Amino acid sequence: MMTFDLILRDARTAEHPHPVDIAIADGRVAAIAPTLTGEGETLDLGGRLVSPGLIESHIHLDKSRILDRCSAAPGRGRDHMQRVSAVKPSFTEEDVYARARKTLEQCLLHGTMHMRTHVEVDPNVGLCSFDALERLQRDYAWAIDLELCVFAQEGWSTVPEVDANIVACLQRGARVIGGAPGYDVDHAWQIRRIFELAREYDIDVDIHLDSGIVPQDMDIHLVCELTEQMGWGGRVAVGHGTKYSGLPPAELAALGRRMADAGVALTVLPATDLFLMGREHDHHIPRGVADANAMLAQGVNCCLSTNNVLNPFTPFGDSSLIRMANLYATTVQRGSDAELNDCFGMLSSGPARLLGRPDYALAPGGVADLVVWDATSPAEAVATVAPALYGFKRGRRSFTRPLPELHIPLMSV
Repeated sequence: MMTFDLILRDARTAEHPHPVDIAIADGRVAAIAPTLTGEGETLDLGGRLVSPGLIESHIHLDKSRILDRCSAAPGRGRDHMQRVSAVKPSFTEEDVYARARKTLEQCLLHGTMHMRTHVEVDPNVGLCSFDALERLQRDYAWAIDLELCVFAQEGWSTVPEVDANIVACLQRGARVIGGAPGYDVDHAWQIRRIFELAREYDIDVDIHLDSGIVPQDMDIHLVCELTEQMGWGGRVAVGHGTKYSGLPPAELAALGRRMADAGVALTVLPATDLFLMGREHDHHIPRGVADANAMLAQGVNCCLSTNNVLNPFTPFGDSSLIRMANLYATTVQRGSDAELNDCFGMLSSGPARLLGRPDYALAPGGVADLVVWDATSPAEAVATVAPALYGFKRGRRSFTRPLPELHIPLMSV
């Protein structure tokens, strides 16, 4: 009789809607079958859903949890960038580490096991955030694979110090380069410089792009062109894309085909986009959230992610990707089982392709990065904002969340 490290009994998966057993050995999925015989620790899941660990593909750990020093703008103010910029000189390595650690641990408890965090290296913050997140990356390797995307938030083309800081981080091993050309006086220069450095260091690209409501002067076309010229398809992503929400269906479909052909992925950031877009309107406020389901139908690799937590750009957040998927689905009015299953895929299989993880699958031989949900299907998990009950990172339990208990008086039953 075979011996396993762990057997998850009476489980469901996206591929197995009827109960199966999942065996884990040496950090990998050893077998999946309706009834497995073998010895080892056993956990009965009562028919609950098991999925690969979720992937947070676009978050800012370094500027999370700063509302105590810079509150969100009152009313419909739009000075969130200035508010954050004013306090960045106060950041220290220890300060960034402590705040990022709290947010990271919250992400872990909601089932996140892989993450790409954007790291700002503008002159008013320097490399202290990068230093802090490099340390966090090492300290939490037992629970999460953390990838650092280095970028400048406040302009690059006219700031030589930015270029020096970004190159320094790439030389230290940063594997992704990003940018925010919308805050640069020369959008095209910044985008071309990003791709130039990506080719020089053989790294992936992930750019904040096309924020706004009116779909004019979009930078996505240049990004697609450069992606094709360099042969970087599958290694490029853009985040936000709120301008795409203003396109009529035929034009959105055409853009989706263009991005799919080039191999450019889209990450939609519902909470931030809803909070920031349309603030110049006082009625009939546009949502500003791109319809990732529509883009997915055209072949675009689409992801959903958190972006900001408890700062002026997004003064709320519990780091739950399942909640983010529910918010997104509500906003873009997607509610069928198939659509909600696609939303779950935008937290898992989609960002796995974005991060270049070919071993990401709940299948024999796959890495045992697994989460148990209080739901029976991916669609139900999104619809009910199901809590994550257990996490296993490379087969080792990384968290447990007990179910709440309802205490019903005896006279009521």
